[in-house]
Amino acid sequence: MAVIAEVPTRADLVIVGAGVAGLTAALRAARGGLSVVVLNKGAGADSGAAERPSSTFYAQGGIAVVLPDNAEDSIGLHVADTLAAGAGLVVPEPTELIVADGWDAVSALIDDGAEFDRDADGRLLRTREGGHSVRRIIHAGGDATGAHVQRSLERATTAAIAEGCDIRCVDHAMATQILQSAEGEVTGVTYLVDDGESTGNGTITAPTVLVATGGAGHLYAATTNPGGATGDGIALALRAGAQVADLEFIQFHPTMLYVPGARGRRSLVSEALRGEGARLVDAEGNSVTEGVHPMGDLAPRDVVARAVEAAIERTGADCAYLDISGMPDFATRFPTVRAGIEAAGVDISDGRIPIVPGAHYLCGGVVTDEHANTTVTGLLAAGEVARTGLHGANRLASNSLLEGLVMGGRAAAEAIRRAAPKPGTSRQTPQDSRVGSVANRGVSSQLSPRRDHSTRARVLPRTELQNLMSHEVALQRDDEGLRATLAALAAAPIRELRGRADYEDAALTLVAAAVTSAALGRTESRGAHHRADHPETDAAQARSVGLRMAGDADDLRFERDGEPVERSLAL
Repeated sequence: MAVIAEVPTRADLVIVGAGVAGLTAALRAARGGLSVVVLNKGAGADSGAAERPSSTFYAQGGIAVVLPDNAEDSIGLHVADTLAAGAGLVVPEPTELIVADGWDAVSALIDDGAEFDRDADGRLLRTREGGHSVRRIIHAGGDATGAHVQRSLERATTAAIAEGCDIRCVDHAMATQILQSAEGEVTGVTYLVDDGESTGNGTITAPTVLVATGGAGHLYAATTNPGGATGDGIALALRAGAQVADLEFIQFHPTMLYVPGARGRRSLVSEALRGEGARLVDAEGNSVTEGVHPMGDLAPRDVVARAVEAAIERTGADCAYLDISGMPDFATRFPTVRAGIEAAGVDISDGRIPIVPGAHYLCGGVVTDEHANTTVTGLLAAGEVARTGLHGANRLASNSLLEGLVMGGRAAAEAIRRAAPKPGTSRQTPQDSRVGSVANRGVSSQLSPRRDHSTRARVLPRTELQNLMSHEVALQRDDEGLRATLAALAAAPIRELRGRADYEDAALTLVAAAVTSAALGRTESRGAHHRADHPETDAAQARSVGLRMAGDADDLRFERDGEPVERSLAL
């Protein structure tokens, strides 16, 4: 997969994002006869880039799926585990559909060349992670599942293009606006191409746009997410008038590698280590989760993350530890974790990996139905950016790749349906016109000058925003801190947006305001959202609350269920 020589100005489907959901959708839609353009925020697969833009690539644990030959498992049990982890906010109907479609989606991935770890008899190996009743997590390369899935999809996309499928992949490309008709229906996207050396922008007309941009881990100073996870898709959808929900539920992975003074992406220490016998201990060697939850170290992630934080506070240490001294096969079973530790220069000769909780996954997102439709006609969302109802207040481990595969396929089916000719009409083939030439090392001057495509938005400097969110809107929140955060965001200056960093910072500022507004409105503790001033769960608040932009985007004002958010950011 590489940057194409020319960028179409029209397509049947534009996909923003090239992770598991985006590439799954691209393959299915193109094989169904659609012309597809994929806007990939980072470098191409063959670029040798040090960091990939998609969080898919960094997923370690695996894919949670009910295998047909697993007698101890069932669709019902997987759904029950998902409901339990989601703390009362998982929506049963779409959850059952996604779980039931899991094996077919994985089978399609295997047909496209994905290879998962198997035993000597050829059976898929399974592990267990937090919140799961049984071993149902299939994996690849030990703990390199995401990388294997990503590469398999990239190879399949390249092969599909060679076979004549109409997929155009544009690297270093970031969508900047969802275009809409006077009636609010999607008509296409504008995009920016910024490869670090030159910048340009353009427009693609399309009746359907799929946002598959991943999450927003870089709201925080430390995250397991790659640098591209800056909330772009949430911001695009909000500005287009789409409804979002459950943004207050940001999952902090209990075991992110602790590196003193480090910022940005840090290595994940897979939950599967605990499934294979590793133990969480504090600086004094005591169990972190003993007496906290019946499932101990394999309790749902919100429970374990808070237990780790409590252990750190109790001991006054900088971190807690994952004790792997009883795992003789650590180096071979978890080569990705080992490589991350070595790259960071962390010494684990004593058999203990230093860990802290880290921003990991956005459980909420753009509200969709079971076909990936948002509340804006023609705008679809799939993957981490979407809120299907599967994750509720706390995602069950390894349900993310499952959701991306299933909903990527469902999004493609919806795009195909939308492209079908209405009775009495014929399908319009997108014009084969081109705008400029996007090459691996630059953008043709035929693209619109960037100043013509600039916008203005409120932008809080990234380091300031991340410090604020890490202190006030992370694992522990309260009314005072949330209101202070909203006030700081409201006072952010308006900046002219020119390059990628500007658009990312504007997206982070908008999404930070939405997350904080949602957290302020939920006056209880539930799942991944913990209010120190409201520590108990309130049964009356066992529902998702929709959030929309209110007024001009620069105002950073929101409505909850149609009413202004308390302490909204009126300027």
